[in-house]
Amino acid sequence: MKQQLQEQQPQHYPLVSHLRFLIPSLIGIFLFIIPIPQEDGITIPIAILSGWLQDNIGTYVPAIMTVLIALTVIGTFITKAFHPEAIKKSPFFYNLFNVPMVWVAVRVLGAVYAIMTLFKLGPEWVWSDATGGLLLSSEGLLTILFSVFLFAGLFLPLLLNFGLLELFGALLTKVMRPLFGLPGRSSIDCLASWLGDGTIGVLLTNKQYEEGYYTKKEAAIIGTTFSVVSITFSLVVISEVGLDKYFIPFYLTVAASGLIAAIILPRIPPLSRKPDTYYNDQEGKDTMEVIPEGYTRFGYGYKSALVQAKQNNSVSKFITDGMKNVLDMWMGVAPIVMAIGTTALIVAENTPFFEWIGMPFIPILELLQVPEATAASKSILVGFADMFLPAIFGGGIESELTRFVIASLSVTQLIYMSEVGGLLLGSKIPVDFKDLVIIFLQRTFLTLLVIVAIAHMIF
Repeated sequence: MKQQLQEQQPQHYPLVSHLRFLIPSLIGIFLFIIPIPQEDGITIPIAILSGWLQDNIGTYVPAIMTVLIALTVIGTFITKAFHPEAIKKSPFFYNLFNVPMVWVAVRVLGAVYAIMTLFKLGPEWVWSDATGGLLLSSEGLLTILFSVFLFAGLFLPLLLNFGLLELFGALLTKVMRPLFGLPGRSSIDCLASWLGDGTIGVLLTNKQYEEGYYTKKEAAIIGTTFSVVSITFSLVVISEVGLDKYFIPFYLTVAASGLIAAIILPRIPPLSRKPDTYYNDQEGKDTMEVIPEGYTRFGYGYKSALVQAKQNNSVSKFITDGMKNVLDMWMGVAPIVMAIGTTALIVAENTPFFEWIGMPFIPILELLQVPEATAASKSILVGFADMFLPAIFGGGIESELTRFVIASLSVTQLIYMSEVGGLLLGSKIPVDFKDLVIIFLQRTFLTLLVIVAIAHMIF
């Protein structure tokens, strides 16, 4: 990249060079980042498109997703058993289907759950509205992911391929690197999550990690720390506990506790021990952190953006990259979400497991002077299964302070196995189940202290 910039030292570029960067990037910003007021809250255009698709074909999506999950299992079996040349010739499909045996088992489990849920086969505790049906229904998570993945995958190249990340990488490194140990371009991942959805942040992070822009350590930090819950989902959570009027202090509390967690967690294990090497041992790409002599940060970032845009001026490549993103999300992620999410929900709904593991929090909550500590303790760790469960469990608690704490904590925990946790495990981002458990507990303890302190100031 630096050599290409040096070759283009003249300060004047033709208008087409600027338009090649500006038009796709501005469209990408509009689709993924610009907030749009709606009757039920604030959202982004990608989410509006996703909602429109759900409204029109939502009843068919559970069947479509079941077919896609089944095809993923079939493709995986064929690839693992026979390694056919037709698949080996395509690095994309070979990487998609040639997964370790543990993920083969998870994909099979996801397919079994999907078929049982779609046709309501076997025991009801597998396919009920509180377990498999919460994920695979016309309004379930997989239906949401189907439409979000379709539009996000198709239009993701607008953010990734036309220079926007190069510009932000140069501009924001001075903020992101000292605070969080991350390159400046990671700010886009966080912003897309905040205004759109945590799943979009994971997808952005995974794509850039595979392309060599993030090290293993950086990808793990961004995926587990910056794939934040969107404003829209936060509105749903605070409404569920009946505290709509406190939305602004609630979201400021979430932001403050999340910021503190984002500063501390990358500096302690397991995130601090992740290696600073790149995916598949490739060489890392320039993230615009070192500015050559004679350039300002903006000037270097802008010139880098123009070079990047020039390399991606093919419409067919844009469409191909977009479709690969969509297939990778649908087939690589959906089986994982179905398998792990359903299992976690079955445990949460049908066993006292989360009540048992929440018991150690009773004395902590009492020490922090949180009312109804015993009832609140049951909701503390259930968020590991699904982000809405704490709000559902805590909805009947009388204390507004306690409900505020439960709602705020459920949003800042981030690692939900029915969504972001499942996506992380299904992605190439180097975190395993043990990592997610530890990071979830770290986030829970750390943000709980901050949230309770702020809650006592409000109530």
